[in-house]
Amino acid sequence: MNKFFGYGMHFTSQILFKSNTFGLMDFPFTFQLFGKTILLHPVTESLGIFVGMRYYTFLKRKDAEKFSNVNSLLVLIGATFGALLGSHILGSLERPHDLVKATDKLVYIWLNNTIIGGLAGGLIGVELVKKIIGKKESTGDRMVFPLIVAMVIGRIGCFFTGVFEETYGLPTDSIFGMYLGDNFKRHPVAIYEIVFLVLLFIFIRYIQRNFSYKSGFLFQVFMICYFTFRFFLDFIKPKYNIILNLSTIQIVCCLIIIYYIYLLNHQKIHKYEIIRSR
Repeated sequence: MNKFFGYGMHFTSQILFKSNTFGLMDFPFTFQLFGKTILLHPVTESLGIFVGMRYYTFLKRKDAEKFSNVNSLLVLIGATFGALLGSHILGSLERPHDLVKATDKLVYIWLNNTIIGGLAGGLIGVELVKKIIGKKESTGDRMVFPLIVAMVIGRIGCFFTGVFEETYGLPTDSIFGMYLGDNFKRHPVAIYEIVFLVLLFIFIRYIQRNFSYKSGFLFQVFMICYFTFRFFLDFIKPKYNIILNLSTIQIVCCLIIIYYIYLLNHQKIHKYEIIRSR
C-alpha cells in the first residue's frame, strides 16, 4: 500500500462522494479528537497490530511451548524486522521508475509499504533466525489467526482512505462499484479482501478443529490462499507491470506460492498430530 501522505496531499480538503452503499461520506475518513483532525487509517493499522499481538500472546499461553522463551523472542524479533524491511522494500519497488526519480530515496522507501512484502519479509526473517539458533520446528500456525485479525482491522482503514492510498480498485460498472473519492465507480478491493480474510479465518478454523495435520500446515494453507488471492486481486487494481503483464507484487506472490507448493510436496512424512473434533 503506497503512502502518499508525505507528498503534499492536503487531506483537509476532502472530496465528497455519493456511494450506492454508504450514502454521503468524506474520503479519506477523519474524526475529531481533542480538537485535532485524526485520519482513521493509521489508527486502524495501529489497532490491528495491537489486537493481533494480544491475540498471539493469548494463543501462545494456551499452546504447549516448543521453543524456549528466549528463542520465541528471537523468532518474533526476526519476523518483526523482516516484515518491516520487506514491506517497505517491496512497496517502493512497485513503481521502479518513481523510486529512481525520487530525490530522497530513503524517504520514498519509508513512505511506501505493502502487506505482501511484510509477509514475505517476515517469513525470511523467521527462517533466518531459526537457521541461526538451529531450530527446525514450525512456528507459523500460532500466527495465522492473529495475522488475519490484524489484517482485517487494517483493511478497514484502507477502505476509508479511498483513492488517497493505492488500496483501491480500477473503475467498474459492476454492482459492486463504489465512489471512493473521485468521479469513478471503483472496485472496493479492501472490502473484497476483508470478506476473503473472514472466510479464510473460518476455513482454517474448520481445518484446525476437524482434521489431523502436521505442525506448520495451517500457516502454509494461509500463505498459499492469501498470496493466490492477492495475485488475482491485483488484476483489478492500478499496477505497474514489470514482466508478462505482472506487477512486482504479483511476481512475489508467484514465488511464494511456488515455495509453499514445493514444501508441501517435499516434506518428510511424519506421524501427524492427532487433533480431536470439538
